[in-house]
Amino acid sequence: MSEPLILSPRQTADACVIWLHGLGADRFDFQPVADALQQRLPSTRFVLPQAPTRPVTVNSGWEMPSWYDILSMGASARTINKAQLEESAHTVIRLIEAQRDGGMDPSRIFLAGFSQGGAVVLHTAFLRWQGPLGGVLALSTYGPTFTPELQLDAHKRQIPVFSLHGNRDEVVPYALGRAAHDFLAAQDVPVSWQEYPMGHEVCLAEIEAIGNWLEAQLSPGE
Repeated sequence: MSEPLILSPRQTADACVIWLHGLGADRFDFQPVADALQQRLPSTRFVLPQAPTRPVTVNSGWEMPSWYDILSMGASARTINKAQLEESAHTVIRLIEAQRDGGMDPSRIFLAGFSQGGAVVLHTAFLRWQGPLGGVLALSTYGPTFTPELQLDAHKRQIPVFSLHGNRDEVVPYALGRAAHDFLAAQDVPVSWQEYPMGHEVCLAEIEAIGNWLEAQLSPGE
């Protein structure tokens, strides 16, 4: 697997965002977004990992960067390769641990992901990572491992989440994104929702909202 792209801030880093790209993209996909956000967050490091290239069943088996194989279209874990999802979650955990071991307070480490990358960070934050986190940014994504019987413990219910989705999304339907949000809200997770008149993409207003949210999480009480 390729090494992650690391964007160091102008000031000494005291926060970090680990940001996963979507299916078929690469670690450079969100570099312009990270560069823009660093203008507002001059002490925040961005870590942009690269998914391995592998066949994707729903795309006729073509090889492309993918955090996990998608076996069929649907919202549940039955439609994906769960072992590959777990591998990707462990990749994220290793990145969190590397930041923590380098002196970063885990409560100032954020996970962000677009589409398939968002599914990985939701799974990692709420089912696999054992420890505090600054929060999760869930962009145009869904929660394939959020099941009705899943009960989050008190520590997980303290992780703030910002869910953002296009209401014209033709790839990850709006209803799937909203279902992930509603699952977290029902578990008393501090989750907020913002939707945009767009498809499966990112818009400038969304980046502005993400910057506002990160600033608020990093400067509580100000």
